[in-house]
Amino acid sequence: MSPQIPVLFDATSLPPNWGGVARYIQGVLGGLGELGVSIHVVAKPGDLRRLREAAPGHDYHSAPASIAARPARFAWEQVGLPRLARRLGVRVIHSPHYTLPLLAGGPASVVTLHDATFFTDPEVHSRLKRTFFTWWTKRAAKRAAALLTPSRATADAVRASVPSTRGELFVAYLGVDTAVFGVPRADAVTAFAREHGLDETLGWIGFLGTIEPRKNVPALIQAHAALRALRADPVPPLVLSGSRGWDEEAARRLDALTPADGVIEAGYLPLDELPAFLGGARVVAYPSLGEGFGLPVLEAMACGAAVLTTRRLSIPEVGGDTVAYSEPDAGSLAGALEELLADAPRRAELGAAAARRASDFTWTACAQVHLDAYAAAGAVVLA
Repeated sequence: MSPQIPVLFDATSLPPNWGGVARYIQGVLGGLGELGVSIHVVAKPGDLRRLREAAPGHDYHSAPASIAARPARFAWEQVGLPRLARRLGVRVIHSPHYTLPLLAGGPASVVTLHDATFFTDPEVHSRLKRTFFTWWTKRAAKRAAALLTPSRATADAVRASVPSTRGELFVAYLGVDTAVFGVPRADAVTAFAREHGLDETLGWIGFLGTIEPRKNVPALIQAHAALRALRADPVPPLVLSGSRGWDEEAARRLDALTPADGVIEAGYLPLDELPAFLGGARVVAYPSLGEGFGLPVLEAMACGAAVLTTRRLSIPEVGGDTVAYSEPDAGSLAGALEELLADAPRRAELGAAAARRASDFTWTACAQVHLDAYAAAGAVVLA
């Protein structure tokens, strides 16, 4: 039986689409299991079975079904979560998505801050989102016994924006699930192309992520159009995987496109299709204006993709010298895309190096840093 850590992990913040935050929660819980330790985990009833299957060995608890509504979840976090923690006798509550119980006298808090672009690049967020996350980041920094961030860039931005941080900051690089993300087989790429009406010979330029301002999708669309206008050879279509966010400029550009423009909105692709989508792309373009970590870059690297991205904030910590970089404006992106599309050996070199580098980012290593943060907050292993 695995030794138990007196920690309650609040997984009630899992998003309905099980996107990036869900991959983080699954990854950390799985990594803790690989390290041979168990913790308490609370989640919404509809998420429990999937979490148990993804990360067995923990002591799972069901939150009330009523917290499916976001305001109810926030209210339960302040009252119900500390009550559950006291009943379980834990010493630490880990809040993995900015917010935390504010009442004094309960277990110590460990909080994960995924991103600090609300401070460094406020213009790429809506006013509501910026206000919400800056307020909670400041509360977490002043109250939590330990903070976790996914990159040094995010940790540095938190320190600069909230100088009076109470607890120690731990940098826990995210991992990649090698059971899902890996270099795809040729037949999987062929099947993906056939399923989505793509010409495998021509290939495609891939983008993965929510279409929101900091992802810089309008510049990518403009760069793709410029490339089509200037290049004599056919240009692979631009395939966007992910939902539309609140980026009004991107929405206007996308709504104005026709099939002849060679831009395809694929929406959310099933998780098991992502390796073929990413690894089968001629180039995966991720022209972000700023990231707390950049999980899509790492996942594309693990699939052996030639990635074109930017040097903004945390991304170089992930990509190192195994990805190509560009300035985020449309002209620079078009030039960088043209160079990569014209240089198959360079793409192959980048893809192979990226897959090797991605293997260094493991959820076990990420989980070990979480254990260090729990220990700093006062949790010790129980026999």
